[in-house]
Amino acid sequence: MEHITLLLGIVIVTALVFDFTNGFHDTANAMATTISTGALKPKTAVAMSAVLNLVGAFLSVEVAKTISGGIINEDGLKTEVIFAALVGAILWNLLTWLVGLPSSSSHALFGGLIGAAVMSMGWSSVNGGTVVTKVLLPAVAAPLVAGIAATLATRLTYKISSRADEKATSKGYRAGQIASAGLVSLAHGTNDAQKTMGIITLALITGGVLNPGANPPMWVIVSAGVAIALGTYLGGWRIIRTMGKGLTELAPPQGFAAQTSAATAILTSSHIGFSLSTTQVCSGAVMGAGLGRKGGVVRWSTATRMFVAWGLTLPAAGLVGAGAELLTKQGTWGIATTAALLIGGSAVIWSLSRRQPVDHTNVTDDKIGTPGADAEPAGVVTTAIAAVTPPPAGPVAATATPSEDTDATGTTDVRMTISPASAASATATADAARPATV
Repeated sequence: MEHITLLLGIVIVTALVFDFTNGFHDTANAMATTISTGALKPKTAVAMSAVLNLVGAFLSVEVAKTISGGIINEDGLKTEVIFAALVGAILWNLLTWLVGLPSSSSHALFGGLIGAAVMSMGWSSVNGGTVVTKVLLPAVAAPLVAGIAATLATRLTYKISSRADEKATSKGYRAGQIASAGLVSLAHGTNDAQKTMGIITLALITGGVLNPGANPPMWVIVSAGVAIALGTYLGGWRIIRTMGKGLTELAPPQGFAAQTSAATAILTSSHIGFSLSTTQVCSGAVMGAGLGRKGGVVRWSTATRMFVAWGLTLPAAGLVGAGAELLTKQGTWGIATTAALLIGGSAVIWSLSRRQPVDHTNVTDDKIGTPGADAEPAGVVTTAIAAVTPPPAGPVAATATPSEDTDATGTTDVRMTISPASAASATATADAARPATV
């Protein structure tokens, strides 16, 4: 009994660590556009998001019930399986944070849980129907719905404000952004904080502390809310920069449209118990807002890397979770080894992140190559437009410069180098001087 009690305590602490990483990993969902458009200062934005995440954790338990009693069959489930699942989720969260990719913490958790359960009890331990209807389908539909909604909202916003004073509307939209960012943070608390509540509740059920189907106790709700709020306050600055600057350049009207669309989708899913990826919803809304503005460009190189990370999240976290479960089932030494690998892997990733630190002082830095700046090449559309853009018109400049080349015989050959722009201007001048032919 002592061993089970100790293991259960380790699982609860590990779950709260995951919740903490979920907080700083997903801060960008609510605050990236608000920070990038200058509506709020970085530290103020993450502090506001942290408070509202904490409040949101108390508003519903539907998502927690989906996790604790839906995805995995509770019969025969062991506490070490949950520990192995959390190891896979935490390591994937930290790895994607290191490279600045807004992947799904939710899918990392589900992947780790499925992989560990399959390694422990086989495929029959997974409720395939629940996984498809409440995880996979929302993962595909939610970013599309949020993106389309954000595109339409952006176009409508610009159409309504087309005749208004730009400075006045920008102030209004910045205020609207603050309100919508708060709504996204609240929605994030109602969805993502509950995932940790569900995991802890599931661990308590497997340990015999709670009866199957029980709701999360109040201390579980409070601890999960505090953990995600603390993680949010630290700020996942690397991912904030990718969301705010890496995908597209957003003006205040676009930021307002993106965040309002995302908040609506997240709150709706929380109400019906869908364990939605807030990262995917907010990323889809940001891309939709970028496409909604006339002349707006999405950097598809960054978006493609993000899509690949989304696709890899479930299987990658599942493989790590399965490997961790293979160790934990060996007994006490296996559990200790898994914990040591988790701590060591986390320390390595943290030390790598310190080589190019990103924080609130440089999160909006546009300069490529500065410390902490993740060099991002121009998108395909941007490159194509730049390639066909003619040189700017202007007065003819005397850019012909003499150069001397000496050949093998000692004869000096004097040449004139004329830039293409000057050549074009000279041709236009000559055509103007030539008499017109009737």
